[in-house]
Order: sequence, then C-alpha cells, then structure tokens
Amino acid sequence: MRIVLRIGGSVVASPVNTELMGKYAELLRTLKGQGHEVAVVVGGGSLAREFIAIAKKLGLDEQAQDEIAISVSRLFAQLFLKKLGEMSGRKVALTLDDAAKILSEGKIMVMGGLKPGITTDAVAALVAERVKADLLVKGTDQDGVYNKDPRKHTDAVKLDHLSFDDLSNVFSENKHKAGMH
Repeated sequence: MRIVLRIGGSVVASPVNTELMGKYAELLRTLKGQGHEVAVVVGGGSLAREFIAIAKKLGLDEQAQDEIAISVSRLFAQLFLKKLGEMSGRKVALTLDDAAKILSEGKIMVMGGLKPGITTDAVAALVAERVKADLLVKGTDQDGVYNKDPRKHTDAVKLDHLSFDDLSNVFSENKHKAGMH
C-alpha cells in the first residue's frame, strides 16, 4: 500500500516533541518494513507561526512570511529525515517530482512545504495525488475536521463525513494565511 502521512506541526513541533517524533519515525520504519511505500509531509507548528509573526513585524509581505514558514517546515522534515536514517531519501523533497522519485527508489519520502499560498495539508494531498497513494492520513492535535477552528469558535461543528468537494468548501469559506489553517 502507498501511504502519505501528514504530520501536523501542532503534533510534533508545538513545542518540539522529540519523543513523539521518535515514535512517528518508528511507525514509519515499521510500515516500510511491512512492505508499504511511505511518504510524510511535516508542518512547522508554532515555531513557523513565531517566525511568521517576526516577518510580519519586519514588514515583510504575505509571500515572504509563507517562504519563512516553509523553511521551518523543511527544518522539521530534515529532523525526520535524519531520524529515519537509511530508510529515507538522501534529502528532503522540494518538489512533487522529487517526492515521486524518492518513493520510486524504495525510500521513505520526507518533505515540508512547497511554495507560498499552499498549506502543508494541501501539499500532502498533492503528493497523494501525484504518487497515486492508496491512503492519506493526517496526524493532528484535533479529533477531526471542523467547519471552523474549534479553539476559536464555540459553535464549530465536527464534520464526521466529508467529500473532497466538502473539504474544498471548508477551505474556500475560511481565510487562510501563512501559518493559519
């Protein structure tokens, strides 16, 4: 089975949780050992948001803020890559073509963000589509998908079942900026 795992920065990077990162690395090794092809997309978490805030204070535009957040997500991806050792590719994937190539080489593919304006959730979906994944899983600190952020809105509704169109609607109805999703 070809699996794409999206690990939210809120899970491993807010604050940095080396124990959990180690557990995810072990899970990825186990899946690979069972014959699965595995790709992982890592977010930047609160550290990325911290750097976005700094960039904003410096007067940098939204694209620059996004670029900085992408760098942070790639830093966490680099940590995963090194923790995985020989089972992973030699470098963090920077493009969808890189991702497909690393998987075709029989390695665990690891990446962070791709380009400004695209969340790492969207990156995971793009990777899943590009490599024709059988399964896309998101590890998060929330218990499901909501129509809006349940930490900020008491009237947020958990969506137990949703199609890709429903998910697109959730994203289109809410403003998404660097570090926010």
